[in-house]
Amino acid sequence: MRRRFIADTFTPATGHPTHAALTGEQAAHLARVLRAQPGQVFDVVANGFLHRAEITSVSDTEVAFTLHEELEADAALPIHLLLAIFKFDHFEWAIEKTTELGVARITPILARRTEKHLALASAKRVERWRRIALESSKQSRRTDIPIIADPALLADALAAESAPLRILLSETEQSLTLASALARPAANERVPHPSHRDGWDVNGSVEKRPSDIALAIGPEGGWTPEEMSLFTAHAWIHVTLGARILRAETAAIAATAIAAALFPTDN
Repeated sequence: MRRRFIADTFTPATGHPTHAALTGEQAAHLARVLRAQPGQVFDVVANGFLHRAEITSVSDTEVAFTLHEELEADAALPIHLLLAIFKFDHFEWAIEKTTELGVARITPILARRTEKHLALASAKRVERWRRIALESSKQSRRTDIPIIADPALLADALAAESAPLRILLSETEQSLTLASALARPAANERVPHPSHRDGWDVNGSVEKRPSDIALAIGPEGGWTPEEMSLFTAHAWIHVTLGARILRAETAAIAATAIAAALFPTDN
């Protein structure tokens, strides 16, 4: 299996690139540690496309490639993770592991019960979180990097959310499981519409399963009643992960793993 790198620069800047380069630490590692030479072949991701790539020049500051044929690559899971901010070391663990599992986007949420000092410091941590996502993407051989958005207030994030299926992990929900909410129905079954938590869609017809989902994970201490009402007002489905109370980072990883198993990327 060839080593895979994510290009720091590529040309042309849009569409399918034909040339790419590694710079900075990646170039130094390739040049000094791996002792790369022109003519060697690696896998390189450029502009979201995976290519077989041949080295054309090597220095400690830049390794240049010519990109050859595009290779088949797995798509990211169509999951937007709305992750309430909690203790940074645990939060960063959640970013790392859900990136490995394949989420497409993570939005840090400023919840009512987010500790004040964490909320105030969160804007300065975003670049670190993006670096963690980048390194985790490389480690897990992803062909893309999840978008790590700037921290957002819950009300703003909910108002902007466009995923057709929106799922809230809720400690108060006892019956509807995440697996049930995501399970593919039989062809002759009716699918509950996201805006009808306890009923069938108004026309009684079969609905195509949504292609994108949003998952919301609360802070330590959970969402406030006002926040729960806000989720309901925006047509989020309340689900449970089971009888145990999980830490926020555990819930994020478990929910993403379940979705990865039950919500394959070919849909």
